[in-house]
Amino acid sequence: MHQQCYITSSRFYSVGAAEPFFLLAGPNVIESEEHIFRMAKHIKHVATKVGLPLVFKSSFDKANRTSSKSFRGPGLTEGLTILEKVKVAYDIPIITDVHEASQCEEVGKVADIIQIPAFLCRQTDLLVAAAKTGKIINIKKGQFCAPSVMVNSAEKVRLAGNPNMMVCERGTMFGYNDLIVDPRNLEWIREANCPVVADVTHALQQPAGRKLDDGGVASGGLRELIPCIARTAVAVGVDGIFMEVHDDPSNAPVDGPTQWPLRHLEELLVELVAIARVSKGKQRFNIDLTPYRD
Repeated sequence: MHQQCYITSSRFYSVGAAEPFFLLAGPNVIESEEHIFRMAKHIKHVATKVGLPLVFKSSFDKANRTSSKSFRGPGLTEGLTILEKVKVAYDIPIITDVHEASQCEEVGKVADIIQIPAFLCRQTDLLVAAAKTGKIINIKKGQFCAPSVMVNSAEKVRLAGNPNMMVCERGTMFGYNDLIVDPRNLEWIREANCPVVADVTHALQQPAGRKLDDGGVASGGLRELIPCIARTAVAVGVDGIFMEVHDDPSNAPVDGPTQWPLRHLEELLVELVAIARVSKGKQRFNIDLTPYRD
């Protein structure tokens, strides 16, 4: 059995032991304080209604956008101020991502979970700096990595003195502009000996796969397949589901094609909870290879 991760908000709970799973959800990036507050209010209402522990997600800076012209967010100082206000107002723990080791200390003063982007999952200095905050570290598996790589990434966090981490599957490159989700990874990644999360939205990205009118490119996505990947993940028995949610995904400034519509969040979560409750995915199947006799 893997270790559990503990979050302290105004309440104390173990995300690693959440049943049937915990939820990391929110809009991709902070668009405005008003928008973040509205999204947090609605997502918390839905999560509470369906009985799932929620960690609210949004980014203060999207440093790895496809184009230098793309919207990135409000930046570190303003972004953390907004996230802290949301955390206090709605009494919810926060997850946000870092891109540089120098950001970790400040982010750790607000976030309950610090997320390591997939592109940076092997960056030792970043993993160590995040680990030293003492917060839970969510390490996203690189699109270019085998699941076994996450064993080493998790070990870097442990060796820095932090036993609290989780690893996140978010798809594997399949050619130049597509990702696939290999359900076997959700089992193999357990070798990292920590909670396993499935990112069911970024996993449907088509990186740099959408041509723009100005001749540039942006990431596309297959939003219609999010339920398919989410159903698979909870049946396999993941500990957490990560999903980006937006009230107007067609006009979202970042990753619109892979953000799940807020209006359908409750409907999808109700189904996922039902699947997870009947699945035995968290239990290892004991295969008996002794010869069968009549």
